[in-house]
Amino acid sequence: MTNRVALVTGASRGIGAEIAKLLALHGAAVGVNYYSNEAAAKSVVDAIVSEGGKAVAVKADVKDNRQAQAMVQQVVEAFGSIDTLVLNAAGSFKVAPFIEYEWEDFEAKLLGEVKAAFHPAKAVVPGMIEQKRGCIIVMSSEYSRFPGQGFSAHSTAKSALDAFVKSLAFELGPHGIRVNAVSPGLTVTDASAFVPQERRDAIAQMTPLRRIGVPEDIAGAVLLLASEQARFITGAYLPVNGGIFMP
Repeated sequence: MTNRVALVTGASRGIGAEIAKLLALHGAAVGVNYYSNEAAAKSVVDAIVSEGGKAVAVKADVKDNRQAQAMVQQVVEAFGSIDTLVLNAAGSFKVAPFIEYEWEDFEAKLLGEVKAAFHPAKAVVPGMIEQKRGCIIVMSSEYSRFPGQGFSAHSTAKSALDAFVKSLAFELGPHGIRVNAVSPGLTVTDASAFVPQERRDAIAQMTPLRRIGVPEDIAGAVLLLASEQARFITGAYLPVNGGIFMP
């Protein structure tokens, strides 16, 4: 990743923070996007800089076009043209049976997830086309392929992102731009804190590798897809779940 410039959305904590740190460790200059937790984002930047890397914290609600454009411009001014975009930002959502779901909650999840991918991609892609290369990695979910009780909105939103990935891979391939999806299984983060320990243990026992994921596992998959070692991979859906689901 030497001499590469990456932007990671939703990078102030959890999986996004680990992705930003790992890309920087391997030589990329990284834009660390955050929405509200400036202190956490600056902590990620400090960790990168302390290891000799380059990073800048960039505040933006990536669901808003103007803020996404300004975010990209800030990273470009700091480091140059962005060639790696990791679309990790995602909002919270209601976990409930479909029969109890209101359309407003369903719509908010669906549109929020797609906007959070659309606007940053829209802001970055012209520069990638100009330099005739680029890599976009989108965070999907195993729920886009496998249903789960209470996850109808999440499944639908992530399925939309899977289609988005394939569409962009098809359209942008002739410009030298690769677009892929990474699909984490259950991963130990703040976002999964609601999952009871007994449920975590049960999932670990059903997983061939006999554990659930940690953010570093997901970051490693992103690094792989972002690197030149994956230069002929596009339109792919990469599960990172220890083998519990094998699409």
